[in-house]
Amino acid sequence: ACVSEDRDSWGRADSRYDKDADGGTLTISYTCTSGLVWFAYFAPYSMERHHDLVSEVAGIEGVDYRCLGHSIEGQPIDCLELGEGETQLWLYARQHPGESQAEWWMEGALDMLTDPSDPHTRVLLQKCRLHIVPNVNPDGSCRGHLRTNYAGVNLNREWAEPSAERSPEVLAIRNAMDATGVHWAMDVHADEAIPAAFMAGFEGIPSWTDAQGDRYTAFINRLSERTPDFQTKLGYGISGPGKANLAMSTNQLAERFGPSHGCVSMTLEMPFKDTINNNDPDAGWSPERCKLLARECLAVLAEMV
Repeated sequence: ACVSEDRDSWGRADSRYDKDADGGTLTISYTCTSGLVWFAYFAPYSMERHHDLVSEVAGIEGVDYRCLGHSIEGQPIDCLELGEGETQLWLYARQHPGESQAEWWMEGALDMLTDPSDPHTRVLLQKCRLHIVPNVNPDGSCRGHLRTNYAGVNLNREWAEPSAERSPEVLAIRNAMDATGVHWAMDVHADEAIPAAFMAGFEGIPSWTDAQGDRYTAFINRLSERTPDFQTKLGYGISGPGKANLAMSTNQLAERFGPSHGCVSMTLEMPFKDTINNNDPDAGWSPERCKLLARECLAVLAEMV
């Protein structure tokens, strides 16, 4: 379990589960030094921090703020846009609100993209128009949901036919994407079972081309060479030809914008505990590593555009 005494620095507490003790017992062992302690599944990313992030970045010269629409409960779907290029790059996160790693990643991405001294940032801002949605699911985030919005809907199964009643969040974002087109897209998540950071692609879409696939493969190979916190051996199974689930955003976008834009879309997954290699026994997978991985992902995108 994640543990903190100040809600700023998060470490790890010894944890074990015994399925036979009282019908199943989770035991977390930690010696508190201050008399006050918080435990979490992963370091939280609160809506207060989200609003602070959006307002801070929106005030930086060269950044445009757009409200793409509203959630079922009326919260804004925040989008930050920057860059002067023709390549349309979409980054969006936290479709599953319990995967707070995703918004820590977004914070790292925005830190980098608003740093004019970073050479990869300068390339991206010259070559691309970046559209960044730090939190797709604000209602679920406020309510403490793991995977769903206010209506109990898994937003990453709504991209084929989003509706104003069930999934206005997806409808707003997809409509905005239709208006700009999409050359590159990354959907940021976390996975509870696989002890690695990895990518899921769009294999199995009906309009698959080898050119699209080759660019995706080149991206993940370059990323694995840049950082030991990313690898390509562990991950999800691959759909057979024509079998991709087009209700999932990565598949929908590659299919939707492949013929017109050669779209390469992908889903980044990060662990809840730690990576099987290059692990950190004190902090495990942490907000800091999420933010560093964001920088590596953007550096690879800069090299490829």
